[in-house]
Amino acid sequence: MKLGMIIDYAGGFDESVELIQAYEQVGLEMVAIPEAYSFDAVSQLGFVAAKTEKVELMSAILQVYSRTPALTAMTAAGLDFVSGGRFTLGLGASGPQVVEGFHGIKYDAPLGRTREAVEICRKVWRREPLDHDGTYYRMPLTKEHGGSGLGKPLKLINHPLRPDIPVSIAALGLKNVELVAEISQGWQPLFFHPLKAQQAWGESLAAGFAKRDASLGELDIQLQVSFHVGEPSPDVIATVRNQLALYIGGMGARDKNFYNQLACRYGYESEAKDIQDLYLSGN
Repeated sequence: MKLGMIIDYAGGFDESVELIQAYEQVGLEMVAIPEAYSFDAVSQLGFVAAKTEKVELMSAILQVYSRTPALTAMTAAGLDFVSGGRFTLGLGASGPQVVEGFHGIKYDAPLGRTREAVEICRKVWRREPLDHDGTYYRMPLTKEHGGSGLGKPLKLINHPLRPDIPVSIAALGLKNVELVAEISQGWQPLFFHPLKAQQAWGESLAAGFAKRDASLGELDIQLQVSFHVGEPSPDVIATVRNQLALYIGGMGARDKNFYNQLACRYGYESEAKDIQDLYLSGN
């Protein structure tokens, strides 16, 4: 087990990095930077890389829609280079409210796009000429698919520090988790409940592991766990309640909220409905 932390979207970034430097000296092993529709994660990861020496770095998460797979691969290789081989590429599909609302990109085929993005990244890191004829991404883009016909299969100019940068995927849905178990080194399941994980994802994990390449090793699960030293005050408890309310109640439309669906799979159907009804009514 490794001990890590995630830096919040808001708050004092400089102060957080100063704390990370102190935490690193006493054993902190990983720092994750989120993105969503806040500041980009890449610039902050580079800053943390420059201010630290040993702690591992991870994006939590870069969306598969907002960057081309090749740019994602280049970015990961660059962050791995400037950090001295300490970077894990955290990827995810996000959701239609962010992808369509903030980026103006159609939210379609999250599973297929994620699979192809990971395949392309690994080709780039191995410095193979990028010749990919997929369902969602094609490099080079040919005339029959709207290109000029002048594109050539290129390979990354620089030699990546590592040709096998670890990939960690954020996933909650059944098919998404099956994909993670099949192709990813890591998994970021928000609101993971260890006593109900088998109930929520057991069949999906088993199906994915049955197709997993043994060279990927064991699946590393990266969890966000709230904790407080000492007896928590009502304000501390409210912080956790507010996050649950935001995600279960309002992080997505009524019929497209992955966190609400997860709460239901955990067995909290009535509670999830109450939270969503209250949140969407403005409470």
